[in-house]
Amino acid sequence: MISSASNAYVKHLRSLRADPRVRRSERSFVIEGVRLVADAFDAGAELRVALYNPDQLRGTPAGAALLNRLAERPGCYEAGEVAVSAAADTRSPQGVVAAVAWPEIAPRPGLKLVLDAIQDPGNLGTLLRSAEAAGVGMVLCSQGCADIYSPKVARAAMGAHFSLPLRGDLSWDDLVMELLDSPLVYAASAEATMPYYAADWRQPAALIIGSEAHGVGPEGLGMATHHIAIPMLGRADSLNAGVAGSIILFEALRQRSRGRT
Repeated sequence: MISSASNAYVKHLRSLRADPRVRRSERSFVIEGVRLVADAFDAGAELRVALYNPDQLRGTPAGAALLNRLAERPGCYEAGEVAVSAAADTRSPQGVVAAVAWPEIAPRPGLKLVLDAIQDPGNLGTLLRSAEAAGVGMVLCSQGCADIYSPKVARAAMGAHFSLPLRGDLSWDDLVMELLDSPLVYAASAEATMPYYAADWRQPAALIIGSEAHGVGPEGLGMATHHIAIPMLGRADSLNAGVAGSIILFEALRQRSRGRT
């Protein structure tokens, strides 16, 4: 059993979770917790190394089931609480931390979601989770977004990385090329007069969601064919990016699933 916080695997996981340059060079990222690691197994993700504490995992049925899978997998090592805690990003880890390869998922038909400088990891992860649930065909992240493979984004996305086509750190020149086959490009803007439900989401389209502080930038606003807003009656003049994007994504899903009614 690995017991020391100075173990080589612990140090590797710590560097991977802390440094985006290491994540890029190795094309790996860190996940932790019973559900997220089980999702990685279910998705057939390439699990490169994992540390797990048997005593912690035996505490729940889901943890016990995961323990059986980890025990049979190469590259997975029993570890004490000190080692697992040292490798984990959270203060109270659930007994398992792992490094997985970046999934390679081909784009698919459907709405394209463009995230413009979304810097809050929680909002970014929420948008990825909602995009996966709403059947988005691809998510494109501009330069200035939080790292899509950071531990906080991975936790908030709740496994979306394993089934959602993702591309990060794209320039606006790259984004223009990616949206050439999207005749309708909607940019969410608090100043827009067109409500989000008036858009025809049944057509090939893209949606641009901007940062929490500044909204969609001038490049995205200029690229958009329409600007849309979420009507509000309360005193708040805006919603955070995760909430606003999710509302629009599920309206797009509603229209595509049932027709524009």
